[in-house]
Amino acid sequence: MAQRPERRPDREKLEAARVAFITNRLSISPDQAEKFWPLYNQYNDNRMDLMKKIHEINKSAEGNLSDTKARELIAERFKIQEELMALEKSFLGSITSVISPAQAFKLSEANRDFTRQLYQMQQRRGGRDN
Repeated sequence: MAQRPERRPDREKLEAARVAFITNRLSISPDQAEKFWPLYNQYNDNRMDLMKKIHEINKSAEGNLSDTKARELIAERFKIQEELMALEKSFLGSITSVISPAQAFKLSEANRDFTRQLYQMQQRRGGRDN
């Protein structure tokens, strides 16, 4: 029970660090940030929902899988991947009215770099604890 309250601040710290990292990396001005972050957060929530669906599809494929069921799951996964692509196109279209196309282009790289840094920090921390 004590771990639950601890996780919330960590999530808040993580999101604050992501905001700072991306804002800095893309040189997002305060005026841009005011409009950008609500759009980004909505996009990210929608994206995570779709990624959860893909994860559920992948989990449902564990164990023996008939060819018929595999075809169905492949079709479902492609449908969700198409939704992901449509979501990203829509998001990029909307944010380029807020930030420059160059900033928008660099966004996915900044996200990957942030995630990579988190992973590396986690690896280093895990290495010390073991």
